[in-house]
Amino acid sequence: MAQAAGTTRGWGGGAMLALVPAAGLRLLCLGAHADDIEIGAGGTLLRWLREGRVAAVHWVVWAATEERAREAAASAALFLAAAPGPVEATVTVHRFADGSLAAERAVIRQHYEQLKQFEPNLILTHYQHDLHQDHRLVSELTWNTFRNHLILEYEIPKYDGDLGNPAAFVDLPAEVLAEKLRLLQTAFPTQAGKHWYDDETFRALPRLRGIQSATRYAEAFHLRKVLLG
Repeated sequence: MAQAAGTTRGWGGGAMLALVPAAGLRLLCLGAHADDIEIGAGGTLLRWLREGRVAAVHWVVWAATEERAREAAASAALFLAAAPGPVEATVTVHRFADGSLAAERAVIRQHYEQLKQFEPNLILTHYQHDLHQDHRLVSELTWNTFRNHLILEYEIPKYDGDLGNPAAFVDLPAEVLAEKLRLLQTAFPTQAGKHWYDDETFRALPRLRGIQSATRYAEAFHLRKVLLG
């Protein structure tokens, strides 16, 4: 993936080295469940789409009931609509059972092999040390399948308290974060009754990651390997 190096002005007035993705991104977005991609990387996707950096997206959700599958497909369409021009987009929502992806590992592995045909140059997936078993499997199979790709692992806040110390950040303008929060509430009405699913949660983590990256708000990613050429 071509990138341009430069500096970005930090919230506190300093300058931080930044690697800015060039246009032509082919994004493979992988989420164990409906809303995982949006919670972990929704702001990043909105920003890159709005800036015209994305040429193609393959959006994959692995576990969903019929109701949640409808939410996932509708949400993907809402986020992808942020692009100012046409984007090659494929949204695939599988119907594997929530919490039991490991039981379907062999079948899911075959689906992963088929994803190679998309030829992504950047992959968004779950964090390898996420304490949800479905999340860990998605991350593991991502690395098993894509051996020569740039992979960013997003984070999902949850009861388990498994947030790590990520080292890669995407600066989110306030209006981008606000749009992410609006879409999360619009697209997933089945989650509205959950005590953690609210704007406070989804603003708090980007604010914390903003402090770490000398910005106001940011989404954070675990980055295991990067080749600087």
